[in-house]
Amino acid sequence: MKKNVLVLLSFLLLSSFVAVAWASAGTGKVSLPKGYERWEKSKARVNTDRKSLFYGIHYLYVDKKAMKTYKKGGIYPEGSRFVAVNYTIKEEGGQQVAGKKNMIVLMQKDKRQKASGGWLFAGFSPDGKLSGLDPVRDCYGCHLKDPQATDSVISKYADFK
Repeated sequence: MKKNVLVLLSFLLLSSFVAVAWASAGTGKVSLPKGYERWEKSKARVNTDRKSLFYGIHYLYVDKKAMKTYKKGGIYPEGSRFVAVNYTIKEEGGQQVAGKKNMIVLMQKDKRQKASGGWLFAGFSPDGKLSGLDPVRDCYGCHLKDPQATDSVISKYADFK
């Protein structure tokens, strides 16, 4: 009887450890990188396709680890990060300008994310809370266009500045 209880307790303890390790490898503990606003920032990009997830005006922020590869091309080092901040479009003086912030998306190189090509994708609301964006359906599907040549990064440095 004691042996069965010890085996059961050992199993429960091991299961708990595995569950915690598995959860921390997923997107459950993802948050926006602190200070991303101080990373290199792109010029405004306007997307007027109302069917697009990125309809609006957005800016791309690229961290130092990713920037070197972003400039020259190739495979990004583990931990490379991009943050896209999207705004609504509003008309001001006959021009399209950024309105209210409506979405933030993180793309981080993470080899554990097998279903999305080794990239972690996470969507956030304007106040920084996880939005429930599906990383495979809503993000990676578009990033599959030329994954070999660009390591699944869609934008080009030439369009950045």
